[in-house]
Amino acid sequence: MILGKQAIDDDANQTGQMLAALLGWPQATFASKVVIADSKATVTREIDGGLETLALTLPAVVTTDLRLNEPRYATLPNIMKAKKKPLDNVKPADLGVDVAPRLTTLKVVEPAKRSAGIRVADVAQLIDKLKNEAKVI
Repeated sequence: MILGKQAIDDDANQTGQMLAALLGWPQATFASKVVIADSKATVTREIDGGLETLALTLPAVVTTDLRLNEPRYATLPNIMKAKKKPLDNVKPADLGVDVAPRLTTLKVVEPAKRSAGIRVADVAQLIDKLKNEAKVI
C-alpha cells in the first residue's frame, strides 16, 4: 500500500505509520525508490547520512517522498474529458470500513519561551558556560 507522507489536516506524518501499526504490516517511510520482486519490496529512502535501503516482505505500507515520481501534467483535452466523466460516491460503511476516531487529543500546550542567547568573547568562555551554567559538558 502506497501513501503520501503528508496529510492535509495537520501535516504530522502519522498516517502511514499508524496504518502499518493497525494492519500489523512492515513499513518504510519517505521512499524515493521502490522495487518490487519476489514478494519483497526494496525501498530506498533519503536520511541525514545519505541513502538507506530497506527490504520489506509484502504486504507492506510505504510512504512516498517527492523524488519517487516525476509528475506528468494533464493536457487540456484530457482535463475536459475528465470533467465529463461520472463520479461515484462511496460511503466507508459500504466498504466495511469503520471510520470511528481512535485517537483523542488530551491537551495542546505551547512550548516554553526560549531565553535570549548570549555572546561570548572566546572559546574558553564558551566552554566555561557550557560546563558551569548549561552543564552539558
